[in-house]
Amino acid sequence: MASIGGGATNMNGSNYNPKTNYTAPLVLMISLYFMIGFITVMNDVLIPSLKGLFHFGPTETWKVMLIQFCFFIAYAIMSIPAGSIIKKIGYKKGLALALSIMGVGLLLFVPASMVISYGFFLFALFVVAIGLAILQVAINPYITALGAPETASSRMNLGGAMNSFATFTGPIIGAAFILVEGITDPTQKAEAVRGPYILLALLTLAIATVLYFVKLPKIASQEAETGETESIFNFKHLLYGSGAIFFYVGAEVAIGSLLILYFKNDFGISERYASGLVAYYWGSAMIGRLIGSALGQKIKSETMLTVVTIVALALVACSMLGVFTTMKLDIPVMIMKTDQGVYFDFPLVNIPVAAFLLVLVGLFNSVMWPCIFPLGISKLGTATSNGSGLMVTMVAGGAFIPLLQGMLADSIGYKYSFLVCLLCYAYILFFAVKGYKTDYLEKKTNHVPNTAEDALNQSVKPSRNGKVMDSVLK
Repeated sequence: MASIGGGATNMNGSNYNPKTNYTAPLVLMISLYFMIGFITVMNDVLIPSLKGLFHFGPTETWKVMLIQFCFFIAYAIMSIPAGSIIKKIGYKKGLALALSIMGVGLLLFVPASMVISYGFFLFALFVVAIGLAILQVAINPYITALGAPETASSRMNLGGAMNSFATFTGPIIGAAFILVEGITDPTQKAEAVRGPYILLALLTLAIATVLYFVKLPKIASQEAETGETESIFNFKHLLYGSGAIFFYVGAEVAIGSLLILYFKNDFGISERYASGLVAYYWGSAMIGRLIGSALGQKIKSETMLTVVTIVALALVACSMLGVFTTMKLDIPVMIMKTDQGVYFDFPLVNIPVAAFLLVLVGLFNSVMWPCIFPLGISKLGTATSNGSGLMVTMVAGGAFIPLLQGMLADSIGYKYSFLVCLLCYAYILFFAVKGYKTDYLEKKTNHVPNTAEDALNQSVKPSRNGKVMDSVLK
């Protein structure tokens, strides 16, 4: 999920020249996909670190979940305005602005760690996320424009692969520097957080500097010339799809956010080893995207979404059963060590099957976004751009669901707090089975059909309850 995508900004083309070498700018854009994933997944490591730093008690999990709230609420606030900003200043300047804001936000971790203020940390995260939101709106059209149009999907897949690789390596690298065992002094804990974010800030600003000197193709915004735009609130499947995005992002982020705390508190797994398991959670999502990309050419989106949601439901439900918390298995966990240079180790860790089941959920989360999004914006006509913007705004689920689950964990424990995720997946299953079906909400106002199918839909007489008889069209 880490790479959310702009969605609200359209692009009608660029001055693509087959004789131009786009290698340098393409490498630059791919590196940005990596940065997006790495910075986002670092929150999963930051959560247990700040929980210990500020001595949040066993009933104050909700406070540390404010990390994800401040981060993802920025996405929700900026996703649509970012499109307007890019349209006004251009894509290249938009990238520069986004990276500058990110760099400032990352550097704010320095004073935040000096004064050791939780509110300051949250503000720094909010600023970083504002920059990331603008970046994601600008980067997707660029990755499309840097080459032949017919190979655009391969470049998008490459960017997604780098993003997934970042979410896999992020918890491992972050834990090596932030979750240092044996440190109890608040000043030292704060300093451990400071170092990685300074490096990320310098890297971000370095990319911004390189961007200034790299020649990028000009991209034009596509403006609708079809007159009045259809209201997005006339499409039930879009509204249901927006809800599905909300709950999907919320469940995925909530699981990743709570795994380290849950494994340490309930199973006694160290934070370093638990971080390795979180890496597997995101790594399985990377594998799932590759499998889903191949299967997606043969299986309908609604069918794939139904299957993966049922499996995710089963995995989360089984992880809450006592029998799976007592059953154990040994699994090699990848951790990074820095005591004698930088190297990776794979110690065998004895973990409950329940923990492994939650790690596996990432594999089935992986294809939910690419299934939900196209189903939600299907057949919107002139409302497609606005509908896409609404869908992207619903990443606010990453802000609210983890906070809600944190509150529940404080009252009934970590294990049973995953009831929140069960409800999220139950809604997604509803969307996969029924909610995705396109059903225009008829208004008293006249609707001008923009496609032949719209015209056919209007020619069908409504049933007694006033709804269009979908069965006639099937």
